Amino acid sequence: MTRGRRRLIIGATVAAGTAVLLYFLPLFHVVPLDQAGPRADAVAFDPAAFVDRFWAERLIPGAARAVDASELLAAVQQDHQAARRTHGRSVGLGGGYYYFIAGAGCVVSVERNSVGLSLRDGQTQVQVSLETGNIFGNAVRDGTGLLNVNDFPNSQDFNALSSEINRRIEQHVLPALRKRAAVGTTVRFVGCAEVVDEDTDLHPLRIVPFIVEAS
Repeated sequence: MTRGRRRLIIGATVAAGTAVLLYFLPLFHVVPLDQAGPRADAVAFDPAAFVDRFWAERLIPGAARAVDASELLAAVQQDHQAARRTHGRSVGLGGGYYYFIAGAGCVVSVERNSVGLSLRDGQTQVQVSLETGNIFGNAVRDGTGLLNVNDFPNSQDFNALSSEINRRIEQHVLPALRKRAAVGTTVRFVGCAEVVDEDTDLHPLRIVPFIVEAS
């Protein structure tokens, strides 16, 4: 065997061995961005700090956009589907929707996890129910229309906002409502209602409040 042929065979053998080695032990992997690990300089999302700013800068000022409760209830009574089209907000492909609502009513019932209000003077029928127990779901996060999931590249961060908003309501809004709400008291409120089953969720309309004033 000539020297040149021997070098060719050795070179081919080394190249083949290198290819096999790199196949099983590649120098790098290509993965989608959403599966890549965190960058060393990435800043972890802080839902508490975000909600601090959101609450003061957008949520409280945004209360002016809420539909009047008396107007909404009258529209629902007349044609609940038309009321949904005019005042409701849908998120995603599910059948549920939300109302962003503000109003004032007289307390006609105080239950363990709710305060019932009548918006009509002299009436005792509960027309809206303010939730006062543990808050679950995404009513305030999604109902106001002030937050958009597309602004958050990580869905876990967006979900964390609901937990933080609900925690804030439980700790800073509901205690005052439970303390001051008594039959005959007037309560002014701003909040959001989630409607999943129209037969039960509209009568009365169950509201998660983030602003309450009792007098």
